[in-house]
Amino acid sequence: MITITFQKQGKLCLGMKTDRGILDVEQAVASFPEYQDVPTTVGELIARGEAGKTLLAQLADRASQNSSLFLEEETLHFGPCVPEPQKIVCVGLNYKKHADECNMPYPPAPLLFSKFHNTLAGHGEEIELPQASTQVDYEAELAIVIGAQAKNVTKADALSYVYGYCNANDLSARDLQFKSSQWLLGKTCDGFCPVGPYLVSADEIGNPNDLRITATVNGEVRQDSNTSDMIFACDEIISYISEHMTLQPGDLILTGTPEGVITGYPEEQRVWLKDGDVVTIEIEKLGQLTNRLRKA
Repeated sequence: MITITFQKQGKLCLGMKTDRGILDVEQAVASFPEYQDVPTTVGELIARGEAGKTLLAQLADRASQNSSLFLEEETLHFGPCVPEPQKIVCVGLNYKKHADECNMPYPPAPLLFSKFHNTLAGHGEEIELPQASTQVDYEAELAIVIGAQAKNVTKADALSYVYGYCNANDLSARDLQFKSSQWLLGKTCDGFCPVGPYLVSADEIGNPNDLRITATVNGEVRQDSNTSDMIFACDEIISYISEHMTLQPGDLILTGTPEGVITGYPEEQRVWLKDGDVVTIEIEKLGQLTNRLRKA
């Protein structure tokens, strides 16, 4: 199942991607009283798991002959595909070739940091460059969306706790990030975690550690790798995090970025993101996440 969020009348609404277009779930539920139990938000859909997906699929089938309930994707103002995570947990230095380009040893355990809710942004949204930074970088990342409460889960069971996956851009202000040993400041500027455009359920993806991942800037390919280059695979990451904190449905885990980021270039070749730059993150089966940077 593929879902989005989109802006309508000042709020974020749930949409389901279909062959007819984007089903306006809220409007469809209002049109068919017998489907009042269908989840109408991303949070509800994730929390209700397979039962929620089944109900939504049934509603989409029921609505298929009513063209007024389907919207053209190109006309929509997207929101973050997961708009209300309790936690956004990120993994640093998790691709072998990225560690190599930074001349850093592979970490013995996942390096964790966090982002906050203020960083979330949607596909197509303009991201304001922070006034306090002149060194903003892109990072193409696969994001895991947790589907069930997870505490002390084994590696063998870890992927069963996943609802789905999405594209993410772990935008980073490098001059702020490395002001201290804590990366927080450079990672949590407003809009620095675009996610989307789609939330794709795990059954549509298969093996998350065998997906092509790319980033382009103004059409130029900067990152082109595969999630198979991760140092710690998705199941290892989930299991490790769950040993230290309880993961909740809707939590986001950003799994690290491959080689090709600006900070990995020789210093004299680094050209940081600037006003008007357009960054597109694309991961196999997850669509394209595009955002334009603008001067504050």
